[in-house]
Amino acid sequence: MTFSSCLAFAKSLVFPKTEKKSSARKSLFGAMICIALSIIPLIVVVGITNGMISGMTERIINLSSSHIQAYVASNIKKVASKDSFIEYSSGLLNVDGVLNVYPQVELSALAAGKQKRSGIQIRALEQDIFKNNKGFVELFEIKDGNINDFIEGEDKNAVIGEKMAAELELKAGDNFRIITTKKINGRIAPKLTTFRVAAIVSSGYQELDQFWVFIPMEYAYSSLYLENASYSVMIETEDAFSPELVKTQYKVNEYFGKYANVYRWDQIHTAEFENFSSTKVMLVFVMMMIVLVASVNISSAIIMLVMERKKEIAILKSLGATPRGITFSFQLAALACCSGGLLCGIPVALGISYSANYLVHGIEKFVNLFTKLAHKGEVRLMDPAYYLSKISVEISFGQILAICLLTLLLCILVTFIPCSKAGKEKPLDILRKN
Repeated sequence: MTFSSCLAFAKSLVFPKTEKKSSARKSLFGAMICIALSIIPLIVVVGITNGMISGMTERIINLSSSHIQAYVASNIKKVASKDSFIEYSSGLLNVDGVLNVYPQVELSALAAGKQKRSGIQIRALEQDIFKNNKGFVELFEIKDGNINDFIEGEDKNAVIGEKMAAELELKAGDNFRIITTKKINGRIAPKLTTFRVAAIVSSGYQELDQFWVFIPMEYAYSSLYLENASYSVMIETEDAFSPELVKTQYKVNEYFGKYANVYRWDQIHTAEFENFSSTKVMLVFVMMMIVLVASVNISSAIIMLVMERKKEIAILKSLGATPRGITFSFQLAALACCSGGLLCGIPVALGISYSANYLVHGIEKFVNLFTKLAHKGEVRLMDPAYYLSKISVEISFGQILAICLLTLLLCILVTFIPCSKAGKEKPLDILRKN
């Protein structure tokens, strides 16, 4: 059989000229719907997980460690004062590949609000970081107050996270105390320092920023006990994902010598990214199992189609059709069914993916109507304590193409046996029985 004759026979299998009732055609249509329904959650999961992982990664890199982070020894003279630490860090600007540096002093402490207390992570930085650092400008959303009060203010202003503000019952303009400690004559001595809330910010990912309190570096040196503080330099390069990042890390390590440990962002946050990757792989695997089950439906439909068309198979083989040609014709029919499911499912999946934020908020509002009536707490489907507060979607053409090819491959594999049996049918036995 020629390709054109196989194609014509396959077309007659899917779209017969006669309008007689056919259970096999109904099964093929049902299998096509199953493929469409199974491909929708797969593409939605891939798009949303890509966007979520990308958004979390962007925030971790730009707000937490930058591209490279150097942990400087705390017992050297270079970090004894603000000016010497900044001058020491600025020397990195002469290193090839380094664009910007942001020295910081980090310290765990206790914050006391109006009535409550909470553990915090102090990040003492130069005040203009909220103006000069692109990541801070783009990724932090001002929820209350004015960030310029922190950048330009001379008072003891601080910037705190949205969740921290809620826990301590603070708003912009309120005062709160930071409690640091050190050992004096074998005893722990506390020190209370009052700061004013200049602004309340959110990165959209509470798990990252929920304990951060930003204060000017000069007040960290002058007003806090820094006995247990750590000193680090966030180093920004041209591209966090560039292969040249390793070379830049090596050069930065040469600059500091034995006085600092230098790490790339992917070394610092290895556990987080392994968790992201394993979660994505597991979700995609589960979705592919759904696609596999849907593909099995096509196999069942092909079996029914072979049983219905045995007489036509016998006639074609009597006229010289080859077993391979008959097999290929049924495989084309199976692929047509699978392709139809893909064509129906992909536009719907893309529509759902890019409308995910509206759908989630709509479902939240609908569910919360009933929780209010039942006097229950508010339901948050996308809790920013665990996820990004806003869903971003990233789906590439390559990923969609890979999903389509993999689905078609599964279809070929699961329908290979019934299609082969169609080609092996013996025409004399079929005609004798009919």
